[in-house]
Amino acid sequence: MIKILAADDEPFALSRLERCIKNSVKEAEVFSFEDPLELLEFAKTTSCDIAFLDVRMYGMTGVEVAKKLKEFNPNINVIFVTGYDEYVGEAMAMHASGYVTKPVTEEKILQEVADLRYPISQTSNKKLIVKCFGNFEVLDKNQSILHFDRKKAKELLAYLIYKQGASCTVKEVSSVIFEDNRYDSNQQRYFQTIISSLVSSLRAVGAESIVQRSYGNVSVDIKQIDCDWLNFLSGDESQEKFYHGDFMAQYSWAEMENGYLTRIILHKRG
Repeated sequence: MIKILAADDEPFALSRLERCIKNSVKEAEVFSFEDPLELLEFAKTTSCDIAFLDVRMYGMTGVEVAKKLKEFNPNINVIFVTGYDEYVGEAMAMHASGYVTKPVTEEKILQEVADLRYPISQTSNKKLIVKCFGNFEVLDKNQSILHFDRKKAKELLAYLIYKQGASCTVKEVSSVIFEDNRYDSNQQRYFQTIISSLVSSLRAVGAESIVQRSYGNVSVDIKQIDCDWLNFLSGDESQEKFYHGDFMAQYSWAEMENGYLTRIILHKRG
């Protein structure tokens, strides 16, 4: 199911936009907002594939809303809906997917959806979408943010991805995510609780096979993950634009890799 945001502060125009999207993109789930702040609040927890944004809205311009959406989901396709050209230069600079001029029609919607900047099918064979540039964040294949019952379960997944699929001993991982805590029988039992919690969260979205366990060792199958950082390491230079000086920012153990990325990416940008 394709998830689409629609925003226009004029009720009639929003109703027309929503109707045209639904009539032209049959498999779409459309979320409509007159208030751009309400849209942004919604987008914090629900990742969408496309956003149709009116350029002129009360309180925030469509360009301002788009910049915020890109912080939540760098691969969202932003399509501006406009009858004006005063924001075109700024919008072009942020790599919009396209434009729809008013009045909106089904044909115009179809034309833009058929030529998206970030094809929606590109991650269909992956079970998780992982964002390492900025804060570490995990989305399921429908691009909804994954819920973790325990923060350490999320950190465990982050570290295993950081190891790029390499098998890690339980003791090694514990020494990292539990820092200086003594590794004893209590710590071992707690680690098993954490990994069980992680697998449970992944099972809820059909992704439990990502975690690979053998006696005393644990790893992740990176072939089942679509990750900005791993894609960059594999030679996809288009991922560079999503790096803004932070890598798994909430975890201190990732600082060394962040330093490396800063040197090779930010220095390259000059």
